[in-house]
Amino acid sequence: MKSDQIKIEKISFKILLVGNKERFYHLKQFADQLEKKGIQVKLIYDVDFLQKFFDTNFLKKINKNKSFTKILEEFCPNVVLLDRITEIGKKVIEKNVPLWILLRGNIWEETMWAKKTTNNSIKQRLSFQKNEKLIEYCFTNSDLILPISHYLEDIVKEKYPKKKIRFFPADGRTPEEWNNIETNELKHPCVGLIQGLNIWGKTRELITLKKILEKLPDVTFYLAGDGKYSQKIIPELTKFDNFVWLKNLEYPQEIKKLFSEIDIFLSLSGLEGLGQTIIEALLMKKPVIATKIGGIPELIINNQTGLLVKQGDSEKIIENILKLLKDTEFAKNIAETGYDKIQKTYSWKKLAEEFEKILKTQ
Repeated sequence: MKSDQIKIEKISFKILLVGNKERFYHLKQFADQLEKKGIQVKLIYDVDFLQKFFDTNFLKKINKNKSFTKILEEFCPNVVLLDRITEIGKKVIEKNVPLWILLRGNIWEETMWAKKTTNNSIKQRLSFQKNEKLIEYCFTNSDLILPISHYLEDIVKEKYPKKKIRFFPADGRTPEEWNNIETNELKHPCVGLIQGLNIWGKTRELITLKKILEKLPDVTFYLAGDGKYSQKIIPELTKFDNFVWLKNLEYPQEIKKLFSEIDIFLSLSGLEGLGQTIIEALLMKKPVIATKIGGIPELIINNQTGLLVKQGDSEKIIENILKLLKDTEFAKNIAETGYDKIQKTYSWKKLAEEFEKILKTQ
């Protein structure tokens, strides 16, 4: 099924899009836009065809392998587009089907942090070794790598200089869906944060919030998100009366409610491939303050689409929060400019057009 030149024709081109449940909502919108262009897309959950590490139920593994093989044989995709690295990538390569990888984050740095901060048991060491080998195997044998930011593009070019690599910012949204929801539940002035707490290299930046909470007692900070490092971070923050932990909010409705009411969105991250919550904040026309790391500067142009700060610079964050709360015209202008940028660049309709161009040139 592999070929050096992939030819795309209306209706006949088929993509098997493999994603996890966390991103399924957005991948479905991407698939719908591709379908409108005559590209057939079959979207599946990767977990439906994966076996847990050290699972000894071999019959279950055989059945899952058969199920995935059946999909390949019946759907007969021209390309399998993998949204994250799993054993499915290896299965696709072994079946001699072209594999394209969406690179959403610096998985090498994420793995480094996982190894540093996870219980170093024999089982964990074996799991890391297996995962690192899988990552190397999939990237080495893939037909195309699609980093979602130029930051990730530079990293993957350095690691795999001979591979085919095309920048593709696959963190799209449907702008029309991101409208304000009328609510009156928060205490103002307020700042909102939305962040998972599962990668320490990313989560640890929230420690900076302690100094900010202390020096801005009249501003309330609302954090939505949870994860395995919550107990390492949250108890330190809940000591302050102006901090509220919302845990995980239902997506997208409750997240939209939070965006609708906050005065400022603050992204305190130590590790970011691009910044999907920033994209959403800008679509909701909220002024954004974000750490200058990873792919975030591709979304936030300082003083134009938002405000950038160095990691750990609590004083600058405080200064920027006070500036946005005081100068509402400036806050509105950067939010509007940010909205225009995201709407033009990160809508699924626009990204489907860009993806079609990639198909035609491979």
